Amino acid sequence: MNAPLAELFGTMILVLLGDGVVANVVLKGTKGNNSGWIVITTGWAMAVTVGVYCTAAISGAHLNPAVTVAMAYLGKLPWAEVPGYVGGQVAGGFLGAVLVWLAYLPHWKVTEDKASKLGVFCTAPAIRHTASNLICEIIGTIVLVLGVLAILSPVNLDPKTGFSTGLGPALVGLIVWSIGLSLGGPTGYAINPARDLGPRIAHFLLPIPGKGGSDWGYSWIPVVGPIIGGLLGAVIYVALWVMPAAA
Repeated sequence: MNAPLAELFGTMILVLLGDGVVANVVLKGTKGNNSGWIVITTGWAMAVTVGVYCTAAISGAHLNPAVTVAMAYLGKLPWAEVPGYVGGQVAGGFLGAVLVWLAYLPHWKVTEDKASKLGVFCTAPAIRHTASNLICEIIGTIVLVLGVLAILSPVNLDPKTGFSTGLGPALVGLIVWSIGLSLGGPTGYAINPARDLGPRIAHFLLPIPGKGGSDWGYSWIPVVGPIIGGLLGAVIYVALWVMPAAA
């Protein structure tokens, strides 16, 4: 399996489990209906962990264009490979969303609320305010990228214990869980363009009864915000960890 295909598969798993937990909570008639934000953030954290475990040895398990761009900026991935990674991630997000639609097929019709249906696929702000929504996505992705780089940096790894391959993915999931609990309230913490854009396209194309619009006017924020945040997270990592170590 090549790296873009691994990114497609890993992101598909991430979205299948991540959007799946949202569907379980917000769609009518499910076993988990109305189980709340803690369930959603926990499910998304586990989704990231499983996706990373599945593909880390093949592609590095970016599963997120913001992470890919940050890695390219740091010289850990050639810029020429970025389009393949991002294309795989967006396609994987789309496919994962289609699988969620299929898994919960009877529940779309009995759920009247259009916003709930859209929320299964992509994020939306609690209070729509462009500048603050963008800032929230930037801050969340800074924490994500900086946390991933810092936790998995050589200073924190012991190659004799297999820490990076054994516990690394679980700790990435822990970062996502923390971001969701602490910073997810304003925008639903996309912190990943592929996680939002691919499923939003799926929502637009799929024959979902009474689904309403796909909120394309907001769709750029969970794309641009994470890219900016990812780059800033990489810059901070270089300033705090790489430059002092090289001095």
